[in-house]
Amino acid sequence: VHANSAVRGGPFVAVNCGALPAELIEAELFGAEAGAYTGANKAREGRFELADGGTLFLDEIGNLPLSGQVKLLRVLETGRFERLGSGRTRQVKVRVLSATNADLKAMVREGGFREDLYYRLNVIEVNLPPLAERADDILPLAEHFLAGRARLGEPAREMLLNHAWPGNVRELKNAIERAALLAGGGVVTPELLGLPVDAAAPAARNLDEPSREAVETALRKADGVVSRAAQALGLSRQALYRRMERYGLTPPA
Repeated sequence: VHANSAVRGGPFVAVNCGALPAELIEAELFGAEAGAYTGANKAREGRFELADGGTLFLDEIGNLPLSGQVKLLRVLETGRFERLGSGRTRQVKVRVLSATNADLKAMVREGGFREDLYYRLNVIEVNLPPLAERADDILPLAEHFLAGRARLGEPAREMLLNHAWPGNVRELKNAIERAALLAGGGVVTPELLGLPVDAAAPAARNLDEPSREAVETALRKADGVVSRAAQALGLSRQALYRRMERYGLTPPA
């Protein structure tokens, strides 16, 4: 996260640096004049201009080519840039947020990412573990992506919890989108998710999954205080509430 303290509110603009060919990323970020590249029939604003006075989110920042990294560093330091094919310097004030699943430190060592840009961006760093390590987030995210278009059946919930999620949150979102389309407003079943069956996953997860009896015992020993019972089970309070709901339990009086 690169924070610009002069920016308050304003528009929010996002761009996925990994979704565009390298030769078009700079035009997307900084804009281009007519004729600046093949197919540029008219002048266009870049994302920095659109985000002026607000926030620009750069997803998959590790895909930005070195030439674009130089321009990005200049914008972060001075707020100035030129559109492709233009000699006119423009000025913006933008707060920049960036995200990547690449190892930027390794890219810096290998020469694929500028060290000065890395440290310029890395004002506030938030390391988010992969989805497989955040099991308590899987079902809430699935419900968010489902947005009430269908209902997750219990077998589908179990499949979501047992899947290894090598594709992280994007894989979950795609699975839910597929299931929502196929469910037609009904119940989402495991078949509709289209996920491969990993025979080893359920066993591996169940080793750490507290049974109904374990939850009841923890609640009884904690005198019904959910936060203490959750701590004893190694769960967050929200995670324990979800298991209590699954098992049909209420804290003892």
